[in-house]
Amino acid sequence: MKPSVGVVIPTRGDRPELLAAAVSGVLDQEYGRRLRVVVVVDGGDVTGPAEQVADVVAATRGSVRVIANRCTPGLPGARNTGIAELDTDLVAFCDDDDLWLPGKLAAQVAALAEEPGADFASCAIQVEYGSRRVPRLAGADRVTRADLTRSRMVMVHSSTFLFRTAAAYRADESAPGGQNEDWDLALRAARRHPIVHVDRPLVRVRWGASGYATKWAERIAGLEWMLARHADLETDPRGAARIYGQMAFHHAALGHRRDAGRWAWKAFSTRRGEPRAAMALAVATGLVPARAVLGLLHTRGRGI
Repeated sequence: MKPSVGVVIPTRGDRPELLAAAVSGVLDQEYGRRLRVVVVVDGGDVTGPAEQVADVVAATRGSVRVIANRCTPGLPGARNTGIAELDTDLVAFCDDDDLWLPGKLAAQVAALAEEPGADFASCAIQVEYGSRRVPRLAGADRVTRADLTRSRMVMVHSSTFLFRTAAAYRADESAPGGQNEDWDLALRAARRHPIVHVDRPLVRVRWGASGYATKWAERIAGLEWMLARHADLETDPRGAARIYGQMAFHHAALGHRRDAGRWAWKAFSTRRGEPRAAMALAVATGLVPARAVLGLLHTRGRGI
């Protein structure tokens, strides 16, 4: 028999149309077993739009439970609330602004079953921004910790995560503003065993619906948090320069010219030609707005 699967969908409860699509995308998966879906409302009213969406979807497609976040406010706490609610063999995540595409779940469950010792899976994504949809592939069927230190590996995205409940994975609720908690979780998983990756775009990630990208101060705090937790992030020159360039860009977006220059110099010193450092200096000197740079990158399926 196929393993049982529970799916955690965090939401703020203020975008019912996106939530309805996310829930439907999960329940439309052809898997052969009934899925348990837990929608966790973070900071909103569980009797509001989220519950109404669940009632409508459940009436035709299956069981959906809506509960309030009982852990630390924020995305990591909402995820952990959902995990605690499930007793299934496997747990998966889907953000309320993302969409599972047909075949996602079956492909990942099969890939996990074929890999002895594996307890965590991801898949490639399709980035949607405006009218554009860009696939982001890993080019491999395994993702190692070294891969994740060299690059953020954007396709190893929270909405692609599927893991064995017995592995006791939880999101770290100390992540500032919930920033990078998914990267942290993936790094911890890859330390145990390479992540099994299905390199087909089976999740649509809607970057235009996310507000995380422009929370500059939280992004700085999130990177500082990651550097403090994972010392090996600074051992690979390419990966370290990428982080330093991001720090420079976020400081530049906040108007912190001196800090932007300091981090840009550190990025250039670590790896010549680091593009994020050059972008940061362009923003810091007023040549181009930070949001314009980010928007251009997002149309190409990329971020800072």
